Amino acid sequence: MNKKIIFAILVFLCVGVGLAPAEGFDRGIVLNTFIPKGQWVVGNSISYSEYSNDNYQFVIVENIDGIGYNFKISPMVCYIVKDNLGVGGRFAYERSLTKLNSASIKLGDDLNFDMNNVYSLSHSYSGMAIMRNYISIGNSSRFGLFNELQLNLGGSESKMVNGTGEALTGTFERAFNFKIGIAPGLMAFINDYTAIEVNVGVLGFNYSHVTQTTDQVYTGKRSQNMANFKVNIFSLGLGIAFYL
Repeated sequence: MNKKIIFAILVFLCVGVGLAPAEGFDRGIVLNTFIPKGQWVVGNSISYSEYSNDNYQFVIVENIDGIGYNFKISPMVCYIVKDNLGVGGRFAYERSLTKLNSASIKLGDDLNFDMNNVYSLSHSYSGMAIMRNYISIGNSSRFGLFNELQLNLGGSESKMVNGTGEALTGTFERAFNFKIGIAPGLMAFINDYTAIEVNVGVLGFNYSHVTQTTDQVYTGKRSQNMANFKVNIFSLGLGIAFYL
């Protein structure tokens, strides 16, 4: 009997809630027009770094002698289909080179490793479809936030050579990448048409497939799935965009 009474009360409460007039719930969010419909957005992000080591020591790695560089360029075009919402595309190309003449890894008095004549060259390319949402910070028309949804397809090629003479060995790799992610960021207009943008990396899903050939004889394959749902504040991307 008690169970029947409790069940009847629960049914009555559910029916009462369902028949009660719905009241609006307002969180006090005001959506201002930060980027108006009909604008074109074109931009580019370029990064370049170069290093040279001469008998350098880093933690357990000693006698580092080598040079290298990394270069990346990523142009972007986007059209604002409605207020604060844009769709478009982005292309990216990256190239890196490392020449390591010598280095020693010392883990103890009797455990040492030497690396000599290591050469590594890689380049990657990708194309992506993007969708951007913009949010103004308060009533400001100069500072705002954006969130970029990315669908990325790309590939890369790399080769690594080690040793000299008869001890020379080399490995060639070709990779395919598929990514779905989001890149949140902050932007600031320096005038009516130019904005500086900073994003904090990509959150999402990444799939890669690598085929490898060593000394033109041995072959291997590797596939990897990775999900990343944390923001890396040490992986900042800086770019410039023009709103026309």
